[in-house]
Amino acid sequence: MKTYILNAALITVLMIGLSACTDNDYMELDKGSEPLSISVSETAVMLEEKAHSSDAFEIRWTTGTNFGTGNRISYTLELAKSGSGFGNSVIIKNNEIQTYNWKPSVEQLNSILLDELHAQPDEEISVNVMLTATVSGMEGEVQTSECSFSAVPYEPVTETLYLIGDATPNGWSADNATEMQRVDNGVFSWTGNMKEGNFKFITTPGQFLPSYNDNGNGGLVYRDDEAQPDLQFSISEAHAYKIEVNLLNLSITVQQVEGVTAPYDNIFFVGDNTNWGFQLMDRDPLDMFLFRAGIFFTTAGQFKFGTSDGSWENMYKATSENAPYTSEGVEFVKGFDPDNKWYIDDSQINQAYKICLDIRPGKERMIMRQFTPYQQMYLIGSAAPGGWDLGQGTPMSVDAGNPNIFTWTGHLNEGELKFSADLQSDWNGAWFMASSENATPTGTVEKTIFIDKSDTSLAAQYPEIAIGDVDYKWVINEAGNYTITLNQLLEEITIIKN
Repeated sequence: MKTYILNAALITVLMIGLSACTDNDYMELDKGSEPLSISVSETAVMLEEKAHSSDAFEIRWTTGTNFGTGNRISYTLELAKSGSGFGNSVIIKNNEIQTYNWKPSVEQLNSILLDELHAQPDEEISVNVMLTATVSGMEGEVQTSECSFSAVPYEPVTETLYLIGDATPNGWSADNATEMQRVDNGVFSWTGNMKEGNFKFITTPGQFLPSYNDNGNGGLVYRDDEAQPDLQFSISEAHAYKIEVNLLNLSITVQQVEGVTAPYDNIFFVGDNTNWGFQLMDRDPLDMFLFRAGIFFTTAGQFKFGTSDGSWENMYKATSENAPYTSEGVEFVKGFDPDNKWYIDDSQINQAYKICLDIRPGKERMIMRQFTPYQQMYLIGSAAPGGWDLGQGTPMSVDAGNPNIFTWTGHLNEGELKFSADLQSDWNGAWFMASSENATPTGTVEKTIFIDKSDTSLAAQYPEIAIGDVDYKWVINEAGNYTITLNQLLEEITIIKN
């Protein structure tokens, strides 16, 4: 029994000793006396983005010698453009141990050639490779070996792609083009509602070139000059579509899909201002992913957004604790934690705000800004007493106790009706419109659409809608005496025939 204990103790001591030696860069077995040697699996490499995730080639090396010491060897691998020397080399591996090769992906090597060695796309570059081996405790005995290779890099395709055209949600506006989702190098996808019309693709918002167009055979063609043909793809039937493009092989698929839906039908505002009660928000009539609320804050404190009345799970929350209300970052949390919330302080209350929560998966955001009531509101349209003449807009009366509420009672003709808040002569001002085209008043409280066509920040809330093109009106089918009540904060209206 005593012998067993002694042996176990001896083993323990030896293990500790080995560990200590390892920590001090020792105890690597004798590597012999063969000189250090480095080589490449291919001396000429043609890089193609289609194979971006594949191995480009391999650089491998022998161990070199540790001069019989048994000490550890570290390796430094450098690349340099041929003829430039290694004074400005790219360090690939720096004093690494127990590694004897480097196998970069096509994308990795391409990036090094373009960004570090300043190679030109589609032009061959010659590269010198140097490996340095250093034995621990013998730093003065440096071993080196060199080899070389040539490579032809490629110009990577764009990392962003946008839909543009009268078939797309945002029309031909390059500034507000519809962004596609990047799936992989050169591969993009988008699912959404398309209208009858044409479309193509651009790479940069606000710029019509370069673009990807129809090549005339159902594929894509790269276009970077106005003189080149501007053939476009077409949609013959308004529907929901999934569009996938591969810029590496210049292919495109367009297929009808079932209607696009948002992850939740209801969103609730909850926070100190509601005493942590769940206040139902309004779904935007133009965009199913947007939920809105007009709230007058009387209480400072925190807030977040729920998806089910009374449930503290599956909530949309801030990305940091006590984020300012101007912070747009949103995190969807399935469980309870993290529980970050937005915060509004004492200096920011006793003020009305309009809130927009976008629950578009992967692009969630919260937009909240102060709201100052418009001082006037006017009836405009063929149903109104003043018709379509902005100079004859029919004024409504503001409520003495609430500056957000306007009322009017009088005769309406058969015809169309909407409401202006500012009577801008170019028709691009602030409007309250029907929530759908040619809507008939219900005689009950109903939602309106508020659009300020001159407000670029409001337009940015609609990633797939060109709000300048929206012009929905109520249709009055029966002339007579009506009473109208409009709440501009809640964006609600009641049109009742007396």
